[in-house]
Amino acid sequence: MTRSKGQERFRDTAAQLIRFSLPLILSGVLQQLYNWADAFIVGNVEGELALAAVGSTTTTINFYVMAITGFTLGLSILFAQRFGSGQTQDIPKILSSFCLLLGIVFLALAGAGILLTNPLLRLLRTTEDTFALAADYLRIVLMGIPFLAVYNVYSAALRGIGDSKAPFYAVLVSSITNVALDILFVALFRWNVAGAALATVVSQAAMTLFLILYSVRKHPLLRFYPGRATISWSILRQGVHFGLPPMIQSSVSSLGSLILQNFMNGFGTQTVAAITTAYRIDTIVLLPIINLGSGISTLVAQSYGAGNHCRTRSICKAGTAVMAVISLLLTLLVIPTGGHLIALFGAGAEAVHIGSDFFIRIASFYVIYGLAMSVRGYLEGIGDVTYSSAAGILALLLRIFLSYSLVSIFANMVIAYAEAFSWILLLALYVIRAVWKTRNM
Repeated sequence: MTRSKGQERFRDTAAQLIRFSLPLILSGVLQQLYNWADAFIVGNVEGELALAAVGSTTTTINFYVMAITGFTLGLSILFAQRFGSGQTQDIPKILSSFCLLLGIVFLALAGAGILLTNPLLRLLRTTEDTFALAADYLRIVLMGIPFLAVYNVYSAALRGIGDSKAPFYAVLVSSITNVALDILFVALFRWNVAGAALATVVSQAAMTLFLILYSVRKHPLLRFYPGRATISWSILRQGVHFGLPPMIQSSVSSLGSLILQNFMNGFGTQTVAAITTAYRIDTIVLLPIINLGSGISTLVAQSYGAGNHCRTRSICKAGTAVMAVISLLLTLLVIPTGGHLIALFGAGAEAVHIGSDFFIRIASFYVIYGLAMSVRGYLEGIGDVTYSSAAGILALLLRIFLSYSLVSIFANMVIAYAEAFSWILLLALYVIRAVWKTRNM
């Protein structure tokens, strides 16, 4: 009977985790459609040169996006722990403080990026034939970064109080807007990559406005009034404690990606077009893994805040089992279809071949990555964000080292192998820490 009850609890926990994570996965997929729509329409309307130009800005844009999402990942844990412990009076203070702080900080950072676009693209060895187009695209897209900062703070708050559907609704509105404007600006007005970038910025603004209005209307807990103790310094200190380590990791990861982009650019335009397009696809493919890990983190944080340590371990076990199944299914899906997906973006035959080879190698390690994200979610949910972030930085350093040291063996496929080997290190570091933390909890 006890075993039967345990199995029932396991199934209930797994079902709850899937229900909570599914809207996160769907919203992540739709959010990535910004870049997909840009690349797909630009590639098919303007050609491979424009596709490579958009792709060459990916790592720079991701620096901003990952810094924002990294910080707000920590905030979502703080929101969830406060919600789980019943300290709901802190939630509007967290929301107002960090909407203002992150909005101002990323407005300034986006402005700096716009001013330094040309030097940055030269530093990344952007090819001469794509340089002007890449500069146009990057400058316009950076204008939308402050909207993303505010959106992600609200999204973190909603996840923390258990509403994972609202971000999906917001991204749905934004995705429809983005695709419609891409068709209008690029296919009809022929504004080239600048039109795709403008469509992205307008859709991000619409997404942010929608989520704010939804939150104010549906959740009284998320209402605050500017000018009435908008900033709480004690809350800022707590939020920085949770948000800064994953932000540092995400920023370092983005800087590492800039180094790897520079490394990859040395293989030529066709490899750049192939691998950057492959990473666009890979980013969407991995969203079920990433967002299930985020779901694990949020539910663990709520249970940990309530002092229910037994349930935190139950969530981790159920989440790991679900993660293993999903990761394996993604592997079986991507290996035979990767090249065909790249061809949809207007890439040439050689770029498609390179991208197909990349997917065969990287997808073989999806299960390793999935298990690592599951354990990471558990660690971050119990507040161990500093270790989690440090482990991510170590894995990135290994990836960079292997990229340069193994290039003579694997040529341009070293990009896939180096990342896969870094996932193995990441899983080992997380498992060791989780075992130690669980024994001492």
